[in-house]
Amino acid sequence: MATAQQAADQQSLFTDDLFYFILRLRKSRIRSVAERVRRMYPDESPEQQARRLIASTSAISFAAGGLVHAPAAIPGFGIVYEGLGFVAGASILTRMHLYLILEIALLFGKDIDQSERVTELVAVVAACAASAAAPVAVAMTLNPAFAVPAGALAATAATQAIGESAIRRYKRSTAPEAAAVSAPAKG
Repeated sequence: MATAQQAADQQSLFTDDLFYFILRLRKSRIRSVAERVRRMYPDESPEQQARRLIASTSAISFAAGGLVHAPAAIPGFGIVYEGLGFVAGASILTRMHLYLILEIALLFGKDIDQSERVTELVAVVAACAASAAAPVAVAMTLNPAFAVPAGALAATAATQAIGESAIRRYKRSTAPEAAAVSAPAKG
């Protein structure tokens, strides 16, 4: 039993180091955003509150996704700078989406320090890498000018997919807990 607890503690330390030190995620900011949404919309369900976060993040994703790929639209040397767009886009969008999924987790009463969050965050990183790579592929195969709208659309689609996936996951995992609390005691 002590070994299992030590392994869980070690994973928790690793998680903290990776997501909160290396990626510079700030738990206090994540908690304050979730709390602010709860205060602003107290009569809404966690799902409705989460959709507000998704809508807000989608608008930012659209702008950032297009902007970071704008150099590709410049004839000649622009395609050289598209690699910078990929790196910048991937890092900006990844960080933003990591915040989003952790904020949604808090709205559904999940503990953002649980090791369970690690697999969710890894999935977010993969989704963000794919959405940042799509405009680069468009720029290389079609027309570099198409990278801007492709970047905006890919980033927005990633936000929607990540947010809706989080809502489904947290609703599913919260439903058994709610049923157990509301079930009458047998005796």
